[in-house]
Amino acid sequence: MATQLESSLHLSDLILQASPVVQLVMLILVLASLLSWYLIAKLHMGYKKAKQGDDHFQKIFWSGAELNTLFNNAQLNSKRDGLEDIFYQGLGEFLKLKKCQADTAQMVEGTERILRVGLSRDQSRLENGLSALASIGSVAPYVGLFGTVWGIMNAFIGLAQVDQVTLATVAPGIAEALIATAIGLFAAIPAVLAFNHYTSKGEEVYSDRALFAEEMVALLQRQSVGTTQGND
Repeated sequence: MATQLESSLHLSDLILQASPVVQLVMLILVLASLLSWYLIAKLHMGYKKAKQGDDHFQKIFWSGAELNTLFNNAQLNSKRDGLEDIFYQGLGEFLKLKKCQADTAQMVEGTERILRVGLSRDQSRLENGLSALASIGSVAPYVGLFGTVWGIMNAFIGLAQVDQVTLATVAPGIAEALIATAIGLFAAIPAVLAFNHYTSKGEEVYSDRALFAEEMVALLQRQSVGTTQGND
């Protein structure tokens, strides 16, 4: 009896013998889990690349390189992103306003505005996929619970047609129903942990870039004031 019960509760058999609705729920949750792991890998590579690129650019920027040289190099780089792209957009706006003979306050204000836009745009690109992880993490347990409730309901309906209820007749239906909840949690837990982790990393990256933007504006402002005083 124990051997028969053990064989009947084999995981693959329970999945194959589950009702079509429960099987559909399991398939959706497995696909959601695969999507979440794909997004986790994509976010990991994106943040790693962004961190390396930002560190490299800051090292060059603060090494004393000419701003015009950095600007020309960024202009030639069609794949620029992160701090290099933010620097390019900000300095480009500064040079345009300077060419139009705007005063220092207007140049600083215009540059700050472009830098804020660049920061937001790059941050949105970097965090692409976080909202999907949040959705998987919050919805997957409920989808799994739906599959469990449906499976248990079918199990009890089946018991109504049995004269004698034993563990062997109850266990398979309950077990196959609980598999849906297990898969739902398997999909949700990594998604929630990854969402929290990369949200924190995103705030860290944004803070570093915003600090660089403020320092860049201060540097341009000092250079502009120095140039104006030299002309006077």
